[in-house]
Amino acid sequence: MRPNRLKQMWQRDEATFGVWLSACSPFLTEHVAAVGFDWLLVDGEHSAVDLQTMVQMFQAISTAEAVPLARVSSNDPVQIKRVLDSGAYGVVIPWVNTREEAMQAVSACRYPPDGQRGFGPWRATLYGGRDYVRHANKEIACIIQIETVKAVERIHEILSVPGIDAVMIGPADLAMDMGLPPRADHPDPEHQALCAQVLAACQDHGVVPGIFTSGADEGKRRAESGWRFLPVGSDIQYTMQGALSTLSTVREAGKTEEKQD
Repeated sequence: MRPNRLKQMWQRDEATFGVWLSACSPFLTEHVAAVGFDWLLVDGEHSAVDLQTMVQMFQAISTAEAVPLARVSSNDPVQIKRVLDSGAYGVVIPWVNTREEAMQAVSACRYPPDGQRGFGPWRATLYGGRDYVRHANKEIACIIQIETVKAVERIHEILSVPGIDAVMIGPADLAMDMGLPPRADHPDPEHQALCAQVLAACQDHGVVPGIFTSGADEGKRRAESGWRFLPVGSDIQYTMQGALSTLSTVREAGKTEEKQD
C-alpha cells in the first residue's frame, strides 16, 4: 500500500501544512496540488461538494504528492466509509464530544477486527495499491474535531481511545460555544487557555495536535508552539485574497490618474 506521508511526517514530529478545499472545483484543486502542500482536504461539511465531485478532486490531488483528506458532515460510519472507499487517506470527523463518539469515529475508519468499516475500496485500491485492505488500518488517519467546551473538559478521556491519530480544533465553533464571536486565532484569554489545554493533552497521549488557522502567520506561530496539523488557508480564501488585492491596486491607480487630470 502507498505509505501515508502525512503519518510518516507526524512520526518524525514534523509540522504539516495543508489547504481546505471548498470550491468544488477539480480544476482549481489540481492547481493547488501542484504548489507543494503536505496535504489537501476536501470539505464535505461546509461546502456544496458531493461524493462524485469529491472523487474528481481526489483524482486531481493524485497528480501531486499531497496526501488526500476529507471532512465528513457528521460522525456517520456510512459517510466515513464512502469517502475512504473513494480514496481519502484520512478523515476529519466533526463534533466529537465524548469518549463514546470518539470510539465510533475510530471504528468507522478501521476494518475488522479493529473496527466496523465494510469492504468495498473501489477507488482506494487504485490510489493506495492492491494490498490496500491489508495495511489500511495502519495507514489511514482518523482525525477528530474538538469544537465545544464540553469536549475540551473531556479531552483526556476522549484521547484515551486507541486509534485516534490527530485532533483538529475548530476555533470558531469553540468560540461560539463559549459565547464569543467566531474567529480563528482568537484573542480571548479563556479561548487561548482551552486551546492550550488540548495541545497539552495531545502531547500527553501521543496524539497529533491540530488547529484551524487564519493563514500563514498564525500557521508559522502555531508550528513553533508544537502544533503539527495546520490548515493555512482555503482555495476560496486564496482566490478572494488575490482578487481583492488586484482590484485594490487597479482602483488606486485609477484614483491617481484622476488627481493628475
